[in-house]
Amino acid sequence: MDMLEIITRKKLGMELTGEEIRYFVEGAAKRSIPDYQLAALLMAIRLNGMTDRETVSLTLAMRDSGDVADLSSIPGLKVDKHSTGGVGDTTTLVLAPLAAACGATVAKMSGRGLGHTGGTLDKMESIPGMRIDLSEEDFIRQVKEIGVAVVGQTASLAPADKTLYALRDVTATVDSLPLIVSSIMSKKLASGVDGIVLDVKTGSGAILPTAEQSIELAEAMVRVGTLAGKPTAAIVSGMSQPLGTHVGNALEVKEAIDLLSGRTEGDLLDVSLTLGGYLLLLAGKAETAEEGKEKMRQALISGKGLQKLKEMIRAQGGDPAVCDDVSLLPQAPVIREITCGRSGYVSAMNTSELGWAAQGMGAGRKELDDVIDPSVGFVLKVRIGDRTEKDTPLCTLYARTAEDAERAEERIRAAVEWSSKPCGRAKLYYALVTADGVRRLEDPE
Repeated sequence: MDMLEIITRKKLGMELTGEEIRYFVEGAAKRSIPDYQLAALLMAIRLNGMTDRETVSLTLAMRDSGDVADLSSIPGLKVDKHSTGGVGDTTTLVLAPLAAACGATVAKMSGRGLGHTGGTLDKMESIPGMRIDLSEEDFIRQVKEIGVAVVGQTASLAPADKTLYALRDVTATVDSLPLIVSSIMSKKLASGVDGIVLDVKTGSGAILPTAEQSIELAEAMVRVGTLAGKPTAAIVSGMSQPLGTHVGNALEVKEAIDLLSGRTEGDLLDVSLTLGGYLLLLAGKAETAEEGKEKMRQALISGKGLQKLKEMIRAQGGDPAVCDDVSLLPQAPVIREITCGRSGYVSAMNTSELGWAAQGMGAGRKELDDVIDPSVGFVLKVRIGDRTEKDTPLCTLYARTAEDAERAEERIRAAVEWSSKPCGRAKLYYALVTADGVRRLEDPE
């Protein structure tokens, strides 16, 4: 089979056969096909799309490109949660320990930053000593002992995705529905869990910016999960502004700790509790998602969630003392307070640009081998709908140099819009997607 012919066929918008898909997926896994040819095919897929049949074939081929984890030795139903990516989206570090504290078995495999979005693994590695590269044996042992582990996928698990995921990050092909579906679901299906909860983002900071596109993505992933015999549910949630207030790896870990400690709350906590409710439902630890959400809240209030985070950090070689003293996290040398400089109402944010501002400071990657600075980023002090004056704080910058801070300030200012008239708050929930269909959601008053 010829890779050039496969690229040409997809370039012309033709449907690839299952054999052709398996061929290039196997080549990606074994690194027998050059990156430049894989990159060309990714762009052809991004421009011309894939049929449902192609998407399912791609997902299953990627799942079968390596080992499929056997978690059968772990008692009970194993569950996992995945986000399609956003800015200030630290839900995993909040909901995973809370769900485990409620008795769920959370066997989670996470990814690194992709494009303007942050990655859970990058955030976790900002904790001194924290390991994310556990063997399958250690992963299973940890889940058995404390009910939760968050790790990176091993080289033998969906290895084709590891190659394609990294290439998507540097070829502007992140926002392709079939590539998103196959990347996420191949890993989830290969991870051996019994139930999957998906957080599909929509808005200016999401991979797919419109609600209808995001609902379509959620439907496709739920359909693939269901066909594979894994109960799957998806919440379509808003990313028209950063979900949390902290953007940057160590800063986001700090915010997760603040939330679990009860020192703060907000949209990040609300979405974490909502997703956790469905996680407990699929884990058999709640009769309804609403009951599950309330159990999560009680685990937060009691402090059991924070205690479980400490257990997870300790089990993975990290220093759990960061949960009591967040100053032990990496600290940036340059800290700068920025004011709004204008009065009015915050009416919109270009959340992708805010993510790129953090990436430009060193919080993300421009090239595959870039080294992340875990200390840099910013804390945003305003939300859409807020009334501001000229001296109202806009954000606090954490940078390596004064020049980095100046560039970030310029980019952040350009990403925030004001209106002279009052405007509503950003919408947080759009839809619930299950095997039974789509239910549109309204934010609670």
